[in-house]
Amino acid sequence: MILLDYKDRRPIYEQIVEKLKDLMICGVLEQDSQLPSVRSLATDLSINPNTIQRAYTELERRGFIYSVKGRGSFVADTSSIRALKTSELKNKLGGWVEEAKRAGLKEDKAHSWLAEEWVMEGSNTGGGAEE
Repeated sequence: MILLDYKDRRPIYEQIVEKLKDLMICGVLEQDSQLPSVRSLATDLSINPNTIQRAYTELERRGFIYSVKGRGSFVADTSSIRALKTSELKNKLGGWVEEAKRAGLKEDKAHSWLAEEWVMEGSNTGGGAEE
C-alpha cells in the first residue's frame, strides 16, 4: 500500500501524506472509507506512531480526511481532492506550455508528445482518474 523511500529528502510523514493523497485521488481509498489505525499503519511500516499521527493531522488540516472520536480517521470528499489535483496539474501544464513556446516548440509537436506519453503511461498505470 505505502512504500517509503528512505533516500528521499522529504520527511517520512510528508511521504505518507503524499502516498495517501495519491491513493485517494486514484480511488483506491474511497470517500468515507476508514484509514488504518495509527498503531496499525506504524507497525506495518515499521515506523514511530507519532510519524503516522503527524501525517494524519496534516491530512485532516488540509481537509483530506476527518476523524470520528473513538472510531478513527476516514477519507473526506474525494471530489474536492481530485479537483485540487486537477488544478495543480493544469498549473504545471500551463507552465510547461509557456516554456515550450519560448523554446520554439510547435503546437503539433507538443500534441504528439502528450499523446505518446499518455499512451505509454496509460499502459503502465491502467489509466487514471478522469475529470
